[in-house]
Amino acid sequence: MAEYCVTGGTGFIAAYLVKSLLEKGCFVRTTVRDPGDAEKVGFLMELAGAKERLKIMKADLTEDGSFDEAIQGVVGVFHTASPVLATLIDPCIKGTLNVLRSCSKASSVKRVVLTSSCSSIRYRFDVQKQQITSLDESHWSDPEYCKRYNVLFYAYAKTVAEKEAWRVAKETGMDLVVVNPSFVVGPLLAPHPTSTLLLILAIVKGLRGEYPNTTVGFVHIDDVVAAHILAMEECKASGRLVCSSSVAHWTQIIEMLKAKYPSYPFENKCSSQEGDNCEHIMETSKIQKLGFPAFKSVPEMFDDCIKSFQEKGFL
Repeated sequence: MAEYCVTGGTGFIAAYLVKSLLEKGCFVRTTVRDPGDAEKVGFLMELAGAKERLKIMKADLTEDGSFDEAIQGVVGVFHTASPVLATLIDPCIKGTLNVLRSCSKASSVKRVVLTSSCSSIRYRFDVQKQQITSLDESHWSDPEYCKRYNVLFYAYAKTVAEKEAWRVAKETGMDLVVVNPSFVVGPLLAPHPTSTLLLILAIVKGLRGEYPNTTVGFVHIDDVVAAHILAMEECKASGRLVCSSSVAHWTQIIEMLKAKYPSYPFENKCSSQEGDNCEHIMETSKIQKLGFPAFKSVPEMFDDCIKSFQEKGFL
């Protein structure tokens, strides 16, 4: 059975990818900064098939050559690891280059699937002016737009990192496929929520003081994982693949959740921060032509998320 490498194994998408690949009977290597941190990585070893077919290996996005050992000998690499803090724009870009360099050294690697984001597509002056509203794989975020609004450092990093990835792929002849998910929602797999789930939890519990003034596509974690596996296994998959369900403003999400879960003290004040609230549609016909089924609905993904918070004692 094929062996794959998944970078950043404790991340939300990566952990579910590891789980799904193990369920398919694959051998998996995953990288983390500290394999000895049982509190962080222990849950991965409890996944079905992990004891027989999962190796947790040390690698760091900021260290050159750090991924060589984990990648040497595998047939495919899923590069999902990405820091999301403002101070980590460089690690996001350097980390992507580091992983791709290790991939280009390994003759065993047939395809690389990179996790980018709809953030590298939707932030543009023509969207802000509503000159275009429907966005697809041909569109790119404008770094100058991202720089104008300080809330968009993540979009800036993702855009530059993805462009660098395509440059390296072209130079080395690498078979690269990129998945561009929107805001990922779903049940918790790790013991503690990571960045996107922490934001949802804080909004439900009313801990932030305000909710983001953001219009964004949402997507179920199950669909994101299925899209990555399709990107790896389907020989017709190429280029970028938008992975998104419906687009909504956080106001709409909170209203929906309040109606279902009225006992929680949701945020009720919207941020005045501009730049991230432009109406748009994420066009997904490209991935659907590859046989991808209908995306799960926004109510379904948030129900799964809230239920898992309740089960794990966070709500």
